Amino acid sequence: MSIELLAQVDALTENGQLRRLSGAFARFIASVGGGSPQLMLACVLLSELEGRGHSCLVLGELSSDPAALLGWSGDEWRALRDTVADWPKNAAAWQTLLAACDQVWAVGDLDFQQPLVLDGERLYLRRYYRDETSVADAVRGRALGGVLAADADAETAEVRRWLDILFPHPARGGDTDWQKVACAVAMRGKLGIITGGPGTGKTYTVARLLALLFATAGERQAGLRIALAAPTGKAAARLKQSIDVALDDLADKAGSALPLRDLASRMGAARTLHSLLGARPNTRAFLHHAGNPLDVDVLIVDEASMIHLEMMSALLAALPAGATLILLGDKDQLASVEAGAVLGDLCHNAEAGAYLPETLSYVHASTGQRIPDSFAGDGGPIAQQTVMLRESRRFGGPIGALALAVNAGHAAAAVEVLRAGEDGKVAWIDPAQPSDLLQLALAGRAGAAGGYQAYLKMIKAGPPEGDEAGHLAWVKTVLTSFESFRILCAVREGEWGVGGLNDVIEQRLQTAGLLKRSGEWYAGRPVMVTRNDYGTNVFNGDIGLTLPDPARPGALRVYFSDGEKVRSVLATRLRNVETAFAMTVHKSQGSEFLHTVLVLPKEKGGMLARELIYTGITRARDYFTLLTPNGQVLLDAIALRTQRASGLRGLLGN
Repeated sequence: MSIELLAQVDALTENGQLRRLSGAFARFIASVGGGSPQLMLACVLLSELEGRGHSCLVLGELSSDPAALLGWSGDEWRALRDTVADWPKNAAAWQTLLAACDQVWAVGDLDFQQPLVLDGERLYLRRYYRDETSVADAVRGRALGGVLAADADAETAEVRRWLDILFPHPARGGDTDWQKVACAVAMRGKLGIITGGPGTGKTYTVARLLALLFATAGERQAGLRIALAAPTGKAAARLKQSIDVALDDLADKAGSALPLRDLASRMGAARTLHSLLGARPNTRAFLHHAGNPLDVDVLIVDEASMIHLEMMSALLAALPAGATLILLGDKDQLASVEAGAVLGDLCHNAEAGAYLPETLSYVHASTGQRIPDSFAGDGGPIAQQTVMLRESRRFGGPIGALALAVNAGHAAAAVEVLRAGEDGKVAWIDPAQPSDLLQLALAGRAGAAGGYQAYLKMIKAGPPEGDEAGHLAWVKTVLTSFESFRILCAVREGEWGVGGLNDVIEQRLQTAGLLKRSGEWYAGRPVMVTRNDYGTNVFNGDIGLTLPDPARPGALRVYFSDGEKVRSVLATRLRNVETAFAMTVHKSQGSEFLHTVLVLPKEKGGMLARELIYTGITRARDYFTLLTPNGQVLLDAIALRTQRASGLRGLLGN
């Protein structure tokens, strides 16, 4: 690595524009096999993009200007590029240069297990190339297996009979019942992908799919092994709770021929993906893998947009070949924090449908529904197993209109909805400084209940005198009150980020006499777990609330809500936590709050894009409030759609 390049990389690192890992990786490649300055700079950028969610580096970006991908100005990129002479002018020149490097394996040549992989016009870290190809192979295999093994007429007739029982009423206005279609398509093979926005009924649909699976299982009904999972504990608990409610409601409709309550009771609790796969402390390996597969017949995974590439690869490897995988999620939400945008790649053509004649014929035979001609096409195997739910039955009104406008990139329409503030459901507040947020954090705003004073007053009053059951009921009430309101931030750092706002909110609540902080731990402190801890059974992203320990005077426990159940851990046993009056939008996925407040910073940044705004809005159930000291940040974010570099879509052939 040239002295000039090294100096410029170090300067950008000190300014916080590069991770230290990026420069260290380039130095490592140089130490094990030499390499040109061009390769070293490519390594810096490849590592940096991986940290920003991209699974590869597209060579066309190298030959033009990757500043936008990195959130840099053009001047910063040019200063870095100018330290390298003989800059390749186009992607073809980069391919030639990289293919000649000892540390790069060009796909199709002899493989010596080099750390870098060149596949056409994409440069990968080897493990991401391995994960991407394994996901593509596994998903395509499941989708093709379903299409080739089309149901016999008798089986299709049985599916039709039960779907008519489970969906007794026609869709509104005689339109296509996409929920019914989704169930039929998922029955076709070993893969089903159901996507849709808030309120479109993804868990409603999958509950009926479960009933359909039970009903058509025949002699296997009693032994049908079904597992429920989600990326976070909160999302897993909500999945199980929603399915239990829906199955209980279905039980009477299905009748004695299908004992749904008994069958549902045999399903275990929904689990996090880490727990399902058997994560091992201090390693990336899992207990379950291709050599030790999961003991399941059907696996249903919710909030699939949060699943990163490496996790999806591990999940598919551990799934038995004969098992059915059902993925649920909103393709328009934020992609995973780590590299990859797997659900987005799988569902990229979901709006169009692109269904083949065989798929249209099967859907009509199994549901009685005719999919409109506008959704016919020549989509690939994944498209044939994907259904997008298109009607929101719950998420309407101003919040729904706002979410739709943002998702469509219509900034003017979004601003109009916000400024109108219809029925107090939505509001736009222009704070001058973070302290202007504090009244909202304390007691909500006019026309929209919320704030943290309600749950803190419950804690101050203390639990009622009585037995353990009474104390547990009090804990649940406090948790429910706390979970009704949340402040979400677009960024972590700075005065408008998680760190700065948590500090000022905590101080304001203490000044109001609602909490008493005498050290790190205090009654009323909400915390987020930041690292998996298998000893205490808490996982990254779990939210808990600190309350007095009824069995130990003066001691504190942190209580976590798991649907209808509550678990707790002594506060002193939790090491990797942070205060969570405010949290990032990323960490809020899988949650829903009665009143959600979204805080945007003064300056735009690389992470501020349409998907983040949409995800923040769709965490709100009844009320949404936007705070930003700079309205242009909102407009710029709505105009920007996140595009993650990936080769998965091409490998899927969808």
